[in-house]
Amino acid sequence: MREITKGQPPASLQQWVRAKPRDKNANQWFQELYAQKKWDIVGDLSQQCAQEQFYLCAYCCDRVTGTNRDTVNEHVEARDLAPARSLEFTNIVASCKTKGQCDDSHKNQPLLLTPLMPECETEFIFKISGRIEGTTPRAIDAIKVLNPGDSERNNRALIEKRKQLSDSLLWANGIDPSEGLEDDDLLQAVIDELLTPVDGYLAPFAPVVANILKNWMTA
Repeated sequence: MREITKGQPPASLQQWVRAKPRDKNANQWFQELYAQKKWDIVGDLSQQCAQEQFYLCAYCCDRVTGTNRDTVNEHVEARDLAPARSLEFTNIVASCKTKGQCDDSHKNQPLLLTPLMPECETEFIFKISGRIEGTTPRAIDAIKVLNPGDSERNNRALIEKRKQLSDSLLWANGIDPSEGLEDDDLLQAVIDELLTPVDGYLAPFAPVVANILKNWMTA
């Protein structure tokens, strides 16, 4: 994961929130966005979230475009658990639509470690194998909830995709994934480059590779 800094909600969502009738709660009014087919507001929300995430899924860091083709508006604290937060932009992120992981796996379960917390960048460890590990009980629990690929049995497809694209990013930065790099200054330079958006975008899985390199530095 990469920590997400939430900004201002889109103006269309703010207007929708202000228009909420007294006889509907926040969760019901969020559902009305879809019931009334307010696709302009839904789309604005997805685009705003994707943009502030540099077009990466909030959970797995794969590419999202901010369109309904591959992006869903995901409530970090599930609406069934916190219906009053259903319209809070600070509780909404852009997730991929991949089956069996991220939003699709989260559903209504509590999520104790989220991409809105800085610790999400340190309590998960990504391996060169493509797997993810949790270093704290809440990180381990989050892996169970989101299914981001701790074993091939649970999510082989994501592990293989993450390894392939991570290897490509390492090679592109002059690093042989099988050999690593022992120069901390060079590693830090690569990390800084990976985490610097280009035209508002980060490369898919760039935060994953940065995490791998940071762990090489502390090994």
